[in-house]
Formats: sequence, C-alpha cells, structure tokens
Amino acid sequence: MASRNNVTDRRSFLKAAGGAAAAASLAGCLGGDEGDDGNGDGDGNGGGLLSYARGSDSSSLDPQATTSGEDAKVMNQIFDRLIHFKPGETALTEGLATDFNLDGQTATLQLREDAKFHNGEDFTADDFLATYDRFLKEDSEHYIDNHYDGKGNASIYGNYLLGKVNNVSADGDYTLKFELGERYAPFLANLAVFALAVLSKKQIQESGGQIASKPVGTGPFELDNWNTNQGRIRLTANGDYWGDAPNVNEVVFDGVQDNGTRAQRLLSGESQIVDGLGAQQAKQIEGGDGVTLERTEGLNVGYMAFNMSRVEAFRDKNVRKAISHAINTEAIVENIYEGLAVQSSQPIPPGVMGYNDSLDPYPYNPEKAQELLNQTDYADGFSFELSTMNNPRPYFPSPVQTADTVRSNLQEIGIEVTVNEQVWDPYLTYTSEGKHDACFLGWMTDNGDPDNFYYALLHPQPKDGVEASEDQDWMAWEDMNNTSNNAAWANNEFMSLIEEGQKKYGDSEREQIYKDAGKIAHDEAPWVYVTHTEELRGVSNDVSNFTLAPISGPYLNLVEL
Repeated sequence: MASRNNVTDRRSFLKAAGGAAAAASLAGCLGGDEGDDGNGDGDGNGGGLLSYARGSDSSSLDPQATTSGEDAKVMNQIFDRLIHFKPGETALTEGLATDFNLDGQTATLQLREDAKFHNGEDFTADDFLATYDRFLKEDSEHYIDNHYDGKGNASIYGNYLLGKVNNVSADGDYTLKFELGERYAPFLANLAVFALAVLSKKQIQESGGQIASKPVGTGPFELDNWNTNQGRIRLTANGDYWGDAPNVNEVVFDGVQDNGTRAQRLLSGESQIVDGLGAQQAKQIEGGDGVTLERTEGLNVGYMAFNMSRVEAFRDKNVRKAISHAINTEAIVENIYEGLAVQSSQPIPPGVMGYNDSLDPYPYNPEKAQELLNQTDYADGFSFELSTMNNPRPYFPSPVQTADTVRSNLQEIGIEVTVNEQVWDPYLTYTSEGKHDACFLGWMTDNGDPDNFYYALLHPQPKDGVEASEDQDWMAWEDMNNTSNNAAWANNEFMSLIEEGQKKYGDSEREQIYKDAGKIAHDEAPWVYVTHTEELRGVSNDVSNFTLAPISGPYLNLVEL
C-alpha cells in the first residue's frame, strides 16, 4: 500500500491543474482515420466507443514538451507517472511506484514489476532514468532538444518539478532513490504531475522525436491515430494494463471550439462527455433529456496578468490597482458566468492550504480607480493590448465576452484596450514568449500544493547569474526561467516567503507562510484577480462510473457504457 512518510503527510486539500506554453506542434493527418462518427455503441456490459468533446485539439503528446491542459487530458490516458492521484482527490496513491516516502532530503520509491509499455517492453527503473535525462540533462545524447528542430522544446515543468533533485539513482530494476539539494515539501506530489509521465527508454533512444505524435506509454489506453485536420484523437484499450483495465474499447477526443456545438453533441448522443461549458450550455444540459450536468468546486484561478517587462505603465502599483478597481469582476461572475464562478482575491482558490480568507476581491469603483491613476503619470489614461484565447478554458469559459467587458470597463477611466483574440496553441506560445501587454490566463493546479500556484506562476525563477533588483518589483523577460510568470513580477519579499514555504514540512507553518504570500500578492496586484470557476462536465446517462476530477484525469479507464 502506497504511503507518504509521516514527515510529509498533509491534510487532504483542494486544488486545480494546468497551463501555459505549448511546444511541439503538428499538422496534417497522423495515422489513418477509419471515419467512425464517434457515436458510442456500448450496451452497458462493457466495451463500446466513448466520445469526449472538448474545446480544442491537442498540440503535442510529448509530456516534456507542453504545459497544455488539453494535451494532458489525452496523455493521462496513455502514460503513467510514478505516483498517481486518487480519482477525484488530492491524496496520493500508487502508480508505477507501489511504495514511496520522503524523509528529509531523500525520497525512496519501490517500483511495480508487472507494468509493460505499449511496445511490449517491461517497465524498469531504467525507463525513469532515461526519462529524467531527456528532460533535464542538456549534455545527454537524448536530451529533448536533440529530438526536435531548434531549442527550447523542454517545457518549464522539468526545472520546476525536478529542479531540487541533485541525483537520482536506481538500486536494481525496481528501486529509485532521489537525493534533493534541500528540503522540499511538494516533491512527492510533483511526481504525480502529468509532465513527469514515464517514457519508454527504448523509444527515447530509437525514436525520441516521435513521442509528440506517436507516444508509447504504460497507460490504460494507447494511441490508435490522430487526425489533426479533424482535431480527432482515437485511443484503444490496453488489454495488458497493470491497473484497472478500461471498460470501453475505444476513446475518441474531438476538438470542438464552439461551446454550443459541444453541448448539442451531447444532447444528440454524438458525444458522451463534454467539457469547457459556459453558463448557457450548462442550462441547456440541465434541462436536457438523457444527460446530466456534473459539477464540483473548481480548484483554479482565472486572471489578467500585467506584463511589467513590456509595458512601463504596469510597473506602477497604483496603475495596477486602479485597473483592478475599474474592472467589474462581480458583474463578470454574475452576468457572464451566472453563478458558476466566484470572484477571486488572491492567486490560490478557497480550500487550498494557505488560502487567506481575510482578503476581499477588489471592489468595482471607477472613482477610486481614477483617484489612483491621478497619483501616477497616467492620469489621462493610456492604451494597451489585451490578449485572450478564443476557446473556452475551465477558468474562463467565455473569454472573449469577458475581454469585451474589460475593454468597456477601462474606457470609463480613459484606458483604451485592444483585444487580441488567438487560437489556443499559438496563444500559449505568444504569452510564453512575453509578447503580450496583458493577457488572460489561468491555472488548474497540478498537484494540490499552494507552491504549485505561487512558485509556478509568480516567482520569476531567475536565470543563473541574475538577481532580482531591490529597486524594482519586475524582471526583464529574458532574465527569467519561468515563462509562466506572465506578469514578469519579481517581488523579493514574496519570493523569500515562497522559497521558505518549500522547505517546511509542517502544515501549520506552511499555511501561515502562504497566507502572508497571498496578502502581498493581493496588495501588489501583479494580476487582476478575476474568477474561481466551478468544474463542469456534461455526461450522458449512458455513462456510469465517471469521476469529475479537479486534478489529473479524466479517469476514462473507469468509465462504463
């Protein structure tokens, strides 16, 4: 039975998983498509085809080359991690490791001996060592950049999740030992994140550049084909899966950008599960026949980041606070999301350890906003571009409508906003390269730890030889390792707290640290804090055993038709 060592056991707290900066892109048709219409034909006795409709196709199925939640939905079916999350929970359970513990700066994992890759190879510790080298060792023959044209293919997750590791070694085929450079509380939970999916050593060495389009994992499903022209990915059941074997024969992921069209697919029976639903579609499904709206508290945050590296006006805290008061987030929540979201006041959602319930959302107050602007060099206003994805995301189910509201609100205080709508995958690249003035993004936590919001999204993680200035609270984009810090914020007091929180193993100490960090983030306003949304799924009544998981998942191997 897998367990956490007593020094790292934490209460079960809520969370949210996530996105920002895709890498390898694909075009054309990868494998043939049999032309199946995607309709499920299960008879309730197992088997059948499950159709899952979502807002966008994937960009890459290489876990080391993407941060996209759309990619993770598919990769979680194909790959396993050393440690998994229990379906619908934040608690850790066994994956490719059957036992694991963290004691001080040493983590030890015992691996299972009954797992095989889709290519028939046995899983051993060597596969993880090869996975680790490919992600982090730039001098390795099989480093990820050597598998694709150009540089910069490795996602931010490698350094973020494994950057504290000094050494990882195998003791035989089925024991792994990690030596950390310092105490690091989130480490075991990090091992359950989708980006640390275990790759096949054989595929890494023989065809590592094909992982993005022809992945080989140990997971419950394997890739059959990917038609990128149609935005359709077809998976087939892995009959040799070590865990709970799939109850359906096939899963088809269809990328359908329009919210209403996805809802209609569910209502007509063309799809059995749909996500990325807005308020109107939720109402449709709630009133529909033969379908159910599944909902749970969303462990996410939606925000508008001020790119201080690019826009000089945003470097003035009073400008940022003025804009925060000028945007009517309450109206956005009530009128656009119609009760399916709450206003946010800080980077982490309620329920995550360290949430500071003494903080209130910035109230809509144009007069206060103008007063703050009058204290700056921008009393007469200025202009900037607001970039937004045009497809629904869990934290922004209606992003374009929200952007239009922001534009209208800011006109009241003389700030002119141009909205730049982009398709999801190019948008992630655009924002990860710091080309935005301000942008809509959000986060669904990867591991349920507050560090996964604060360090992942607001710590610049400076490059070697770069130190944050004492005289400014921002950093040049090219000086940061963390391109998910879309605000380019670099507040020294905040950074020190986040680094301290990583080293504490006691919940009570960590909780207060993150409450203090939340207060700084609220007061300094590197973002406009917009929403925490509910997680919604439309599910056919022909489906049973579906778990709406706010972290990891979806657990489609458990679903029955």
